[in-house]
Amino acid sequence: MTDIINLRTARKQAARDKQRGQANENAARHARSKASRALEKAEAAKARAHLDAHKRTP
Repeated sequence: MTDIINLRTARKQAARDKQRGQANENAARHARSKASRALEKAEAAKARAHLDAHKRTP
């Protein structure tokens, strides 16, 4: 004998699973690692410091 299921609940769960799958796919495609964000931040700080060091003061 089969189990009785609530179709509304099953439909909602299927929608949640689909959204979760899409979110995981987007995260894998577009997300950056913590190390790459830190590297980019450090490079920007170094470039800013380099430009500030070359400013002329009146």
